Amino acid sequence: MTSTADASSNHRGLRAELETLTTEAFRPELAEIDQLATLEIAKIMNGEDATVPTAVAAQLPLIAAAIDDIADRMSRGGRLIYAGAGTAGRLGVLDASECPPTFNTDPSQVVGLIAGGPTAMITSIEGAEDSKELAAQDLAELGLTPDDTVVGVSASGRTPYAVGAVEHARARGALTIGLSCNADSALAMAADHGIEVVVGPELLTGSTRLKAGTAQKLVLNMLSTITMIRLGKTYGNLMVDVRASNEKLRARSRRIVALATGASDEEIEQALAATDGEVKNAILTILGGVDGPTAAHLLDESEGHLRAALAAAPH
Repeated sequence: MTSTADASSNHRGLRAELETLTTEAFRPELAEIDQLATLEIAKIMNGEDATVPTAVAAQLPLIAAAIDDIADRMSRGGRLIYAGAGTAGRLGVLDASECPPTFNTDPSQVVGLIAGGPTAMITSIEGAEDSKELAAQDLAELGLTPDDTVVGVSASGRTPYAVGAVEHARARGALTIGLSCNADSALAMAADHGIEVVVGPELLTGSTRLKAGTAQKLVLNMLSTITMIRLGKTYGNLMVDVRASNEKLRARSRRIVALATGASDEEIEQALAATDGEVKNAILTILGGVDGPTAAHLLDESEGHLRAALAAAPH
């Protein structure tokens, strides 16, 4: 058989595989969508998007179980690592990049890997998704430990890069999660936790940056945000570990201290000055009646959980 024949055979096999995926299904009722008025198309698309939260809701018990396992490992110093290609990879990088300013995490604690590297964030390098070996190489460079969690993200649930990342991580004892938008996916079967948010066929056939992308974004928001809540990065619904790196965030820091304590502006300024601008520490000095160094010690003893530190404070 010639190489051309091999390629043709491979393409036929892949085409047949794609035709079995819900995310790739053709919707004949939308075959004339390009003939509709713009407002009608927008209404249809909005209606499609409205179905996504229901699909996510069906997976909440599995999502919660995964979060508890992630938090357990991160409390021991583990990392949360997303791995995906194309849209899925970009969403993982986005979620990871927002954790340092929101939760004051070190950039190494939540990591986003995208097939093809950083260039793939803005330039399509879709061919990179076909390599399990590339995923293994990218993870090997991070030096995985059993306390780490690797989340493979793929709308189809068959992307070799995502599946390869999960397989490599699981073989090394790390916790693995497979997030996809098709049932009975290879990605879910390869992972410790399989999360399959089945959103159905897309408005544009196979354009999984639409409903599938929205679903993945919602789940990634949950994985990182609720994990950080479990790790004590919040006090109630206040972002007490926010990093005040610009004027807006400095103003937000003062507002968070005010909401948590009801203190006057003068008291807030004094507390922030005494704690080098650390919001959580400033709240503890006010509510716990302690000085800056004592607040730092109490938080260190409580592994960063403000409620526990308050309970241990003299007042």
